[in-house]
Amino acid sequence: MSFRLSQRDKDIIGFINQFRAVDRDSLVELFFKQLKSPVNACNSVMVRLYRLGLIERTQQYSPTVYLPVDAKIKKNSQKILHFLSILEIYKQMCTYSTPKQVIIEDKPTGRKGGIEPDLFCIFKGSPFWFEIQRNQYSEQKMQAKINLYEEFFFSDEWKTLQWQPEDRAAIFPSVILITPVRYAVNSDHIRIIQVASIHELMVKYKSSHKKQREERPKVVSSSNGIKINLT
Repeated sequence: MSFRLSQRDKDIIGFINQFRAVDRDSLVELFFKQLKSPVNACNSVMVRLYRLGLIERTQQYSPTVYLPVDAKIKKNSQKILHFLSILEIYKQMCTYSTPKQVIIEDKPTGRKGGIEPDLFCIFKGSPFWFEIQRNQYSEQKMQAKINLYEEFFFSDEWKTLQWQPEDRAAIFPSVILITPVRYAVNSDHIRIIQVASIHELMVKYKSSHKKQREERPKVVSSSNGIKINLT
């Protein structure tokens, strides 16, 4: 059977492969919102791609959630909610600036037992690792997670990651904990930011930037002196 895919078709398939689980409403928001009947247009495209065998879907959720054809997660897996929470953070960032170099479930150490952030991206010119906490954990467990980031910091392996700038010094990303709970975690070496959403992050740094302008010129920096540009 021969068929021709539009660039939008290819972009949608690529996006689903990248994010692992994408709900219908997110596809409407990201790919169809400029159309007169975005929901109907989305439904039509997704049914066609599903019938062509180019994507999978699960109707365990409403609206429908779409998966890669080679998805290794069950259609009723709680892991789907995990990927949808990552997608939600990505969409929140898109309302301010489209993130670049997006990596879902990043494994920068390349080995088990190392850091495994839910999301890496360059957002508004600065690199971030996101830990998205859907459940509440003990402070000991959260501090252990931060300790792994410190270990990676001291390894210097991060300086050779593929997204690092070629024309200036390597940058260690700030670690953002997306959590409704504030944990008593700390580090003397890496920057940790705890917020409930990207919207809170932007409000926090907008007010911080305004206060710094009023007081005196000052650069908001990470622990290794790299500017974090959120304005």
